Amino acid sequence: MTNIPFAALILAAGKGTRMKSNLHKVLHPIAGRPMLGHLITAVDTLGAAAKVVVTGAGREQVEAFVAPLGVAVTTQEPQLGTAHAVQQGEIALPGFDGDVLILYGDVPLVRPETMQAMLDRLHGDGEPAAVVLGFRPPDALAYGRIVAGIDGTIGKMVEYKDATNEERAVDLCNSGLMAVRAADLWPLLAQVGNDNAAGEYYLPDIVMIAASQGRKSAVIEAEAWEVAGVNSRAELATVEAEWQHRRRALAMADGASLIAPETVWFAYDTLVGRDVLIEPQVFFGPGVTIEDSVTIHAFSHIEGAIVRSGAEIGPYARLRPGADIGENARIGNFVEVKKARFGKGAKANHLSYIGDAEVGAKANIGAGTITCNYDGFLKYKTVIGEGAFIGSNSALVAPVVIGDGAIVGAGSVITRDIDGDALGVARGKQESRPGWAAKFRAMMATKKAAAQKS
Repeated sequence: MTNIPFAALILAAGKGTRMKSNLHKVLHPIAGRPMLGHLITAVDTLGAAAKVVVTGAGREQVEAFVAPLGVAVTTQEPQLGTAHAVQQGEIALPGFDGDVLILYGDVPLVRPETMQAMLDRLHGDGEPAAVVLGFRPPDALAYGRIVAGIDGTIGKMVEYKDATNEERAVDLCNSGLMAVRAADLWPLLAQVGNDNAAGEYYLPDIVMIAASQGRKSAVIEAEAWEVAGVNSRAELATVEAEWQHRRRALAMADGASLIAPETVWFAYDTLVGRDVLIEPQVFFGPGVTIEDSVTIHAFSHIEGAIVRSGAEIGPYARLRPGADIGENARIGNFVEVKKARFGKGAKANHLSYIGDAEVGAKANIGAGTITCNYDGFLKYKTVIGEGAFIGSNSALVAPVVIGDGAIVGAGSVITRDIDGDALGVARGKQESRPGWAAKFRAMMATKKAAAQKS
């Protein structure tokens, strides 16, 4: 494993017109994270010495995304091909003397291990001038081809438009990803011409230019899914499906049970413990941690939340950002929780909204309970003490504190604090009028009959 510093150069200058979107192509999300974010995280894992994104159309959006991540930006204008795009990186990497890893912003699933293998091969046997990442797709379509020996030494690289029928029959394709020493890359790029069918400056040409100077290049292979590109909404969905398929397999390998894996959707940062049971149709947004021995029932939606050991969620539950569900707590069907902490063994089993709240251990919240946390201008907090019991169809108007062991009578609208172990009731007095219902029905029947006659 080489320790030579490397710079990641990510090409993202394309217009992405096939996406038919106002959002830049490389910012469309896979598993809740922009495609470009997946690549930046991968190169950060390897400790990139520098990161540069080459932008073009829509660069303002890309710049706004990468600026907080410590990524430099350079612009390709006009856009004259991939070699021309990589040349712009020289401006952003003055004096850099390490390796350059060339990636594509719309090819988001490349693993750090594969990137490292490219860099290692660059300094392996024969020290090739360039290392190209190849793949063998089920259908080679219009990909550029790589003609290589058994040892991976490249004999020829050619774009599909310029390939002969014999070359098009080769199934080893060029992903476009490369690793090249900076000391070799910039001089080679300066020699690339555009005498080809498209009139563009092709990055793969540097391999043949190096060969003409007596320096060989090498290819290593990745699986086709890892270098799948995104140019349309349909391809975005395909790449998302591949990511989800692999993430589900990882969750199960790590000790979670997914009853219908194909119906569970993870985010890029979802953490799932052992002995977790996930029923069908569960969606995880970003920022979720599921600890050991949790059960998540069907049709639940969870984002920005932590669910602690032994808790039970759903079915049809929604946990929004800031939800913290304690050990052995229970959030039942059609319960929504936002920015609220449930203590150990606390319960909200049915049809409730609990927002901006602190719910003590073993508290029991009855069906139809609402914490009224917003007055149209500001948010306020509700505190429900340990062992408290909130009767069904109650409205707790924050800010309010329900003491430990207190009981709130069903149907109450609570606007003031309730002491511990006290009963709080706030509802109109019930009246009973004997015979009233029979008299009412008789009166209305007479009115109805008169109306029908007229």
